[in-house]
Amino acid sequence: MGSILRSKRFWLVAPAVVYIGFFMAVPLLQMAYVSMLERGDYGGVNWGVFSMDAYISFIFERDLMDNLVVNTDYLQIFARSFGLSAMTTVFALLLGFPTAFYISTQPQSRRNFLIFLVTIPFWTNILVRNYAWMLLLRNGGLIDGALNWMGIETGGLDVLYTPYAVSIGLTYTYLPFMVLPIYASLEKLDHRLVEAAFDLGADKRRAMSRVILPLAAPGIAAGCILVFIPCLGAYVTPELLGGGKFMMIANLIGSQFGAARNWPLGAGLGFVLLALVLISMMVYSFKFKSLPEESR
Repeated sequence: MGSILRSKRFWLVAPAVVYIGFFMAVPLLQMAYVSMLERGDYGGVNWGVFSMDAYISFIFERDLMDNLVVNTDYLQIFARSFGLSAMTTVFALLLGFPTAFYISTQPQSRRNFLIFLVTIPFWTNILVRNYAWMLLLRNGGLIDGALNWMGIETGGLDVLYTPYAVSIGLTYTYLPFMVLPIYASLEKLDHRLVEAAFDLGADKRRAMSRVILPLAAPGIAAGCILVFIPCLGAYVTPELLGGGKFMMIANLIGSQFGAARNWPLGAGLGFVLLALVLISMMVYSFKFKSLPEESR
């Protein structure tokens, strides 16, 4: 009987395993192979000629005397991407937590409708949404015109093609990824614990910091991961709202596979990004795997 159940389970998961193996594992292995090859003289790769130059080039470059010297250009792009992603995550958290908390305190009949409103942006292509933000943030755009109409002289709204525009676009794009995990944690919150905190003399601030936030911590951490990691790999938003002036990791990788035709370096940078993402996921897993079941 046990062998029959194991056989049924195997055939149930087999299609998913084959799908993941073919469409994820195989491309990753191919990219790992390409990252360890030598760049071709006219772009592409020299198949069968192994080299670690792609990973060495992440930190070093060769001078005119063919000596390795430190080159921080790629590190600066990674640092800029991390800084912008962290700023976007903070903005999304500041907006997402109050939104999720408000939804969780509403009657069940209204919660589904409010969650529906949160997910509406997913119905529109990200390219269209970014072009809409370009119309809003440009000089003489809708926001600039509204401020001037209210008597606030902006002197030309100089926000488009800046890091602030990129952060605004990323926050808008990934805000639902922050709201939904936090709401999932707050929805299971036992409000009797909050009432008990008030009965014991806690004010609203202490009840929030001592009761609600600790219980919502897994959702907050999950939301931060779900916002931070896609921001690191964002391509369309920095390209459009940044005007190509503020290159991020995905734009750098895309340029290596495109204009620069340095496929090994592009693949190597992709694996560096993948390693950083995996480290983030491991930190989240080790941090919250031991939480009590009722706080999840």
